Amino acid sequence: MQSLWAKDYSDNYLDEYEFRFLVGPFNDLACGLVQELLRLLGTSRRLSRAALHLLLLPHLRQLSLRSCPALANNALGNLIVLRCQGLSVLDLGGCGRLSPSVLVDLAEGLPRLSRLGLAHTQANVQVLSAVGSCCRHLRELDVSGCKKVTPRALRHLGYDPLARTPCCPALRVLLARNLEHTGDRDMVAAVAFLLLALPCLEVLAHGAVPDALHLLHTQQLDGTEDSEGFPSLEELAQSQGATPEGLPLKLPLRQLEEVEEDALGTVHAVCPKAEEVSVWLGDSPGPAGLRELLGWKRLSRVTLGCTGRHGRALAEVLPLAEGLGTRLHTLTLHGFSCRDPLSLPSLLSNCPGLQSFSAELEVPPDPRARDEPPEESPASPPRWATDLLPRGLPQLQSFSLTLAGSVPAAHRPVLSSTLASLLCGAPQLQTLRLLAVPFSLDSVLEPALAGPALRELRELSLAESCVSAGAVWQLLSSEGPLRRLDLSRCPDIHRRDYDGFLQAVKKQRLDLDITWE
Repeated sequence: MQSLWAKDYSDNYLDEYEFRFLVGPFNDLACGLVQELLRLLGTSRRLSRAALHLLLLPHLRQLSLRSCPALANNALGNLIVLRCQGLSVLDLGGCGRLSPSVLVDLAEGLPRLSRLGLAHTQANVQVLSAVGSCCRHLRELDVSGCKKVTPRALRHLGYDPLARTPCCPALRVLLARNLEHTGDRDMVAAVAFLLLALPCLEVLAHGAVPDALHLLHTQQLDGTEDSEGFPSLEELAQSQGATPEGLPLKLPLRQLEEVEEDALGTVHAVCPKAEEVSVWLGDSPGPAGLRELLGWKRLSRVTLGCTGRHGRALAEVLPLAEGLGTRLHTLTLHGFSCRDPLSLPSLLSNCPGLQSFSAELEVPPDPRARDEPPEESPASPPRWATDLLPRGLPQLQSFSLTLAGSVPAAHRPVLSSTLASLLCGAPQLQTLRLLAVPFSLDSVLEPALAGPALRELRELSLAESCVSAGAVWQLLSSEGPLRRLDLSRCPDIHRRDYDGFLQAVKKQRLDLDITWE
């Protein structure tokens, strides 16, 4: 491709943009193969301007320039409109050289778009007005990090003030993170406007969503009128059937981000169909605490983060896990304190339906063991119990655990047995990250490697954890589809060990990437 077709195109036609069609060998490639070729060239940073032009084919349905934003200029944008009018997915994330006028042309010239990525571009009010008016089939839109997107620009996604008609009737996902003016009143009103104007919206990722939901729940809609052709929030709320004397407002949002603990009641009342919620917790529980989450009947994905100075005890999550039970598929925890080592196995035991678990835990020192001597490595590794999770985690595919600080000696047997039990009881595990674990993982991995467990493992990270070269050799000799192994900053892995691992991988022709430093 580079020596023949791309060379000929570079020498003779690269700067001529009037060609609507190019005849070459790539015209005969199926749409999926062209998209895969573009993806491979882009991710490996081998996509040249000439190669990109040659692959802009009429039957292309998906195009992403996120991996090669330097190639995206105004001329290329015009070429996409000219040659790829059948696109349904276009991702221009990071393509900051495309001018607003070209982005408008793209929105107007590609009417079949169902997904459009404009993150970190020059998208402005004119661009979003064109998107709202012309992209009638749009289901997903990303305008995150666009500094020129104002509250007024967002309103154009929900309503066309010139035609006096609704916009983007099929929009379900709107990502608008990291915009300017996130906390001001105009932005809160604009987000509330979108929540009312887009009837199919299920995901709205914006920092002002909780404040907008509070505004709508309390129906404090006075002073939110707009003088340039947009309907007021009160008019939109009435069209939804919500009035001070009528039924309370209900919205179809299924994903909610960055909700404060004391706002859970309000958010639950307006969005009863939520399936995924991320909550920020202070040092002390709110009036209802995490019990409010149990009111969501469809809730299956939960993220909890501690913003206070002291963190919350992991044991506080146990009632939530017990209440959600098998419904809980994803659980992510940040900043919790594992004061009782049994709280982790208790938590996991109550969630047998987990598919993904991630936790960053601090294990505080035991004040009663302040003068305990440093632990000595035993002559032979202990055999930990593997029955702390009697039901196992049969659907678990991803597990990540990060331990902050030193772990008291009294906590280590329980944590080791918990990890050993988990690895032996998670036959579908594909991604495993045990980060900064300060005690030896050899005896934790040994039972799983000796049995049928870890046969589906594709990615393993033991960064900053204590693991010996012998355990890694045992891992390399086991059968399985392992593709990535991260041993970064492991104190017991040395350069000679790493070189030996690489030689073994090369000799056995394994498709395995090992990282060490």
